[in-house]
Amino acid sequence: MKNICITLIACCSLFIVNGQESNITTQLYETYGSYKEPTLSKRRIKHKDIQPLIASLRNNPKFKVNKVGTSIEGRSLNLISIGSGHTDVFLWSQMHGDEPTATQAIFDILNFLDSPDFMEEKEAILKNLTIHFLPMLNPDGAELYQRRNILGIDINRDALRLQSPEGQTLKRVRDSLEADFGFNLHDQSTYYNAERTEKPATISYLAPAYNYEKDINEVRGNAMKIIVFMNNIIQKYAPGQVGRYNDDFEPRAFGDNIQKWGTSAILIESGGYPDDVEKQEIRKLNYVSILSAIYTIAKQNYKEIDISEYEKIPENNRMLFDLKITGANYNLLGKKYVIDLGINQVEVDYEDHNSFWYSSRIWDQGDLSTYYGYKTLDARDYTIKPAKVYPTVVKTLEEAKQLDAKKLLSQGYGYVRVSSIPRKALNASLPFHIISEKYEVPELRLQPGINPTFILEDKGVVKYTVINGFLIDVNSEKINIPNAMIYR
Repeated sequence: MKNICITLIACCSLFIVNGQESNITTQLYETYGSYKEPTLSKRRIKHKDIQPLIASLRNNPKFKVNKVGTSIEGRSLNLISIGSGHTDVFLWSQMHGDEPTATQAIFDILNFLDSPDFMEEKEAILKNLTIHFLPMLNPDGAELYQRRNILGIDINRDALRLQSPEGQTLKRVRDSLEADFGFNLHDQSTYYNAERTEKPATISYLAPAYNYEKDINEVRGNAMKIIVFMNNIIQKYAPGQVGRYNDDFEPRAFGDNIQKWGTSAILIESGGYPDDVEKQEIRKLNYVSILSAIYTIAKQNYKEIDISEYEKIPENNRMLFDLKITGANYNLLGKKYVIDLGINQVEVDYEDHNSFWYSSRIWDQGDLSTYYGYKTLDARDYTIKPAKVYPTVVKTLEEAKQLDAKKLLSQGYGYVRVSSIPRKALNASLPFHIISEKYEVPELRLQPGINPTFILEDKGVVKYTVINGFLIDVNSEKINIPNAMIYR
């Protein structure tokens, strides 16, 4: 009887704790707008964008800010610390320069920690933990919005050789802190999905292995428990949209080695979310789940989590397209075929790397029945036909903008000739392509790598057009895509 009572008390206590943490998570989600850093609203942030924020923290007595390194091109690497507890939690972001979602979330978290709100929860966090943030580990890569540093190496494969100053800094900080927990914060391709589902892997996790045998010791086990906890949070706001990375040991990787060096390493990858091009909803999910995880570390409630739940998180697959067209009829050399198309809307940076435009591609074609799309069109009743060239030459882009795009597209036109195209114009903010007077539109021959532009007919009537990889319903009230191409 005594054992039964003890068990019931323990279960009730755990229920109360989980209920409290669920309530905190809900409050964090609902109040997020109060802490979101407004100066960081786009993905292509630069080192100069976060310097005023770091300077403000340097003048704030709640925080300690130390310059801990310098990038190859001389940009400062700063460690921001808060709290007085004996458990050290270390978070670093943007090891890859084009993976900035968590950098933004870090400054949201710092705003939260600086606020007068949630005092009871923050007291528990800051008395039990000392939290250290190293945002934007690869500022030179961020400047060019590229994965690798300016030396051209992947910092995340430099844990052994340590030839990059950025990698040296990460190793030195980890060793000096002897951090108990480490959050390795990344972005992944938006084309990852949760295993065998159409849902994007909005957040993916990994507790990296520290040896080829993939053994689980207490250090790695604690990382797994934290991931289980975070997965349960994400499921509330993005159900089914969580993936788990393959845990094959990579001896050159920082995550694997940090696990090996005694820090419970938690890899978090921000993937895709429908209609969230700038990943602001995913940024919010980072904020909520990371703060909640920090709280459970402070309260040590993670110790009660069943480690076996980690393996139940679906693995990552890379089976998503931006647009999937299924079962379309396609005529080639006098024969009729049925074909699926997988189309990706590829971002191309402007020269300053502050923004981008789209140059889309057919990524794959054939039987794509095992793949999924953010948008999918069942085209079994439609026939693919080439888009035509509008017969009238217009003088300027401004004149082209005055054309009735809906009428033009519904008649099967996808190209307009313009006699005077500005030399600096890289693309057209129109729902049809702009071509020069001399440009000859190539014969439509579907194959991976080409720009997806064609019409979809039903019994000779245009129902849809695809312009630069964007699907347009010609009967919709609003005809709009981010951009079309310019061909000279």
